[in-house]
Amino acid sequence: MDTHTYRTHLHWDGSTADGVRGYSRDHTAVAPPAAARVDLSADPAFRGDPDRLNPEQLVVMAASSCQMLSFLGAAARAGVTVLGYDDEASSHLDLTAEPARLAAIRLRVTVTVAAGTDPARVREIAERAHRSCYVANSLSVPVEVATTVVTP
Repeated sequence: MDTHTYRTHLHWDGSTADGVRGYSRDHTAVAPPAAARVDLSADPAFRGDPDRLNPEQLVVMAASSCQMLSFLGAAARAGVTVLGYDDEASSHLDLTAEPARLAAIRLRVTVTVAAGTDPARVREIAERAHRSCYVANSLSVPVEVATTVVTP
C-alpha cells in the first residue's frame, strides 16, 4: 500500500515582547518538493495583512481544489468531457461555536461540459466525487457542494 506523506515548513520571526497587539502575524510556508513559497498572515480582523492568504482561506481553498480534482478524475473515468470548471467557495468564522471554527464550507460549482452531456449524470459524478474528496472527508465541518451544469 502506498503511503502519501505531506510535509510543510513554516517560518515566523519577530518578537512578542510588545504583547498581543504588537507582533507581526506575517509568516511564510513551503511544502517541498514544490518550490513555491506562500506568504501568509492572520485574517485582517486579527491584525493580519489583507494582502496575504490566511489559514482559513487555505482551508476553504483546499476543499475547493480537492473537490475539483476528485470531480475531474471521476468525469474522465466516466468518459464525460468537461470543458471548464469554476467554483465560488465560501465559509465564515463562527466565533460563537465552542470551540470557534469555520462554519460549513459551501462550494458553488459551475461545470461546462460538451454538448449533449446529460446534466443529471454530471451531478451524480459530482456527488460521487464529493464522497471521495480527501480534504472534505478530513474536516470536522461539513462541505456542501452545489453543482450547476452548462453546455456551450
